[in-house]
Amino acid sequence: MDSTPPPSSASPFDMVSSALGQYMPDHGPAAAAGSAGPQGDDAARRDVSADPPPADQEQILGAVDLDRDLRITRWNLDAPVFAGVEAVAGSPFVGLLPPSDVPTVTRRLRQVLETGEPHVARVQRLRRGDGSELVVSMSILAAAAPKEGLTVSLIAMARRLHLYAAETAIGTSLDIGETAQSLAESLLAWGDVTAVDLDFAVWTGEAVTEQPQGRLRLRRAALVPDRAWPDGYVTPGDDLPGDASRLLSQAIRRDDAAQAIVIPDREAIERVLGSPRLVRALTPGDQAAAVVCIPLVLDGKPPVVLGVAEVWRRADRPFADSELFDLQELVARTSHHVDLARQHQREHTQVLALQRRLLPRSGGDTIQTASVYQPATPDSAGVGGDWVNSFPLPDGRTALVVGDVVGHGLGAAATMGQLSMEARALLSAGLAPDEVLEHLDETVSLLDDVESGLAAGYSALGSTCCIAVYDPVSHHVEVASAGHLPPILVPPDGPAGPVGIRPHPGLGAEFALREPYDVHAFCAPPGSLLALYTDGLVEDPALSIDEGIERLTDAVSSVHPWDALEQAAQRVVSAVAPPRRRDDVTLLIARMIGYRKEDTTTWRLAARGDAAARARTLVSQLLDQWGTGEHTQDSVLLVVDELVANAVRFAGGPITVRLIRTGHGLLCEVGDTGNGRPRLGPGGLLDDAGRGLHVVHGLTTRWGVRWTDTGKVVWASFER
Repeated sequence: MDSTPPPSSASPFDMVSSALGQYMPDHGPAAAAGSAGPQGDDAARRDVSADPPPADQEQILGAVDLDRDLRITRWNLDAPVFAGVEAVAGSPFVGLLPPSDVPTVTRRLRQVLETGEPHVARVQRLRRGDGSELVVSMSILAAAAPKEGLTVSLIAMARRLHLYAAETAIGTSLDIGETAQSLAESLLAWGDVTAVDLDFAVWTGEAVTEQPQGRLRLRRAALVPDRAWPDGYVTPGDDLPGDASRLLSQAIRRDDAAQAIVIPDREAIERVLGSPRLVRALTPGDQAAAVVCIPLVLDGKPPVVLGVAEVWRRADRPFADSELFDLQELVARTSHHVDLARQHQREHTQVLALQRRLLPRSGGDTIQTASVYQPATPDSAGVGGDWVNSFPLPDGRTALVVGDVVGHGLGAAATMGQLSMEARALLSAGLAPDEVLEHLDETVSLLDDVESGLAAGYSALGSTCCIAVYDPVSHHVEVASAGHLPPILVPPDGPAGPVGIRPHPGLGAEFALREPYDVHAFCAPPGSLLALYTDGLVEDPALSIDEGIERLTDAVSSVHPWDALEQAAQRVVSAVAPPRRRDDVTLLIARMIGYRKEDTTTWRLAARGDAAARARTLVSQLLDQWGTGEHTQDSVLLVVDELVANAVRFAGGPITVRLIRTGHGLLCEVGDTGNGRPRLGPGGLLDDAGRGLHVVHGLTTRWGVRWTDTGKVVWASFER
């Protein structure tokens, strides 16, 4: 055996051949570079017999180098276990595989070639020249620079090694579909076609705590190999016919205990299934003549059946007793992986349901909104705390909110839901964006207080949030941010770019770092676009964060005024999102519309005794001009009279009266310089204090207060 150490720039092929040489003979240049000489070289074979390996060493390793066209360039398959596996220089590697495996393996090879990420421990069959097959564990590695291509390492599978490798491969994903697919691929070592059918409750992640009553409702979760199937055959994602589910559940639950069953020939299959329709649904072709069905059982009292694994063979390959034992052992070992994936599927579904519930439904009549949310990975661990929301405020304005909660999974989702609902409630109560962020900051600090018992091992410190409030009358937007990336503003005429918000620490920062939140106000005329987003959209390892924001600005600027906003948002994400994401991607785009000039009027009145009468006259003239009904007009005049009189009595300063004609009603606003909050009192007949607010309360559909830098605004809405 050649013990010469490999060079420092050794390729994966060299490392497999040299570092693990004690498991496989290496015959010098002829074997190490198969393309340079015939692999059947007599001198090389004489070396094997002249210097045999120790008897206690099982020779199980081999290596094959491929070029970028997936053709063999060199190989080392001299271990006796690979006898009959005929590698030929220049021939496609997939020529060593059963035809049914070619599409799947080709896809895996090209994936490693494109991404550079290895594919490890795939259970695979190789064809021998005599028609028999060898089961191996196949790993695909990218060639070391400067070489191009791939190295495929092959480990001949002894029984125990096969079971270990299969269980290891099955347990690498938390996605239930991928887990079922890995199990089906591992079972293929014992058959020609394998399938995994899961109980519908398992597939959807529902709780499975006891033996369900009646039959299982099965859905096909995985099918191997990947090829065209006969018409009527059940493929992944399809539900098995009700009769088929009933037959399988009855068969594996004989005497109330889940057991494997074997149907040894085609005649028995047709007799058991009973109808041509079920034969077409469950039999993967005319050559399939024998099947073993193994239940996936979750240990417990009583045990719970999660589904059924099926292994099909041709008529000339009956199942031996030892093979049935191996199949049952493998399925038994991996059932807990399926249940673990079910639990994560359940969490994944819950988190996504919460996030989609927080996505904007409608922005109201004065603004158009569209949002996109894409989790970083399909499994539940990859679902993060990104959230966006847009909603009309009771006073006619619209709030746009985006946040990014630290962490993933249910802990982040619970915090995300709490912060989102709290922000909506506070904004609807009339608080300014900076005041809302102050409350959210306190909430995050409270959630991280271990003594409060709310944290439960999860910390939301450092979460970020950005709030924008759009006034459709003045066309002004107020924005406040807690550690979040700045929104992108694209005005109808003028340069586009990020809004100039002063940086601020995230929510829950230490007391010494806390500063008052700034509110940045700017004009967004009708037709303007405002984009709020989370960092997953613009963070690309190949670019700086500023370059990512610039790319987003260009993409949003390309949205045409007549483009449908939903499709435009999808295009922006497709153009900007990093190809290999490490974080969730969230985008909210808003198109400002506002009110028409003829739908709103504002008056400024001096705080004098005749202010209420003057306001009634002005409002009455405008309502006549708008053609408002007499009943609505009387209600509006009474409310305006009461609110202006209260402003003169309790506040003073200049009084602003604004009337807005909305799509479904009227909105009246009275602003003053006072800081007292109007409240409904007991309202007795002889109690004058607060009695006017009872009048307002009875005549309006809704009323409230919002605070401004100079005082407050009391607003009231009416139906027309």
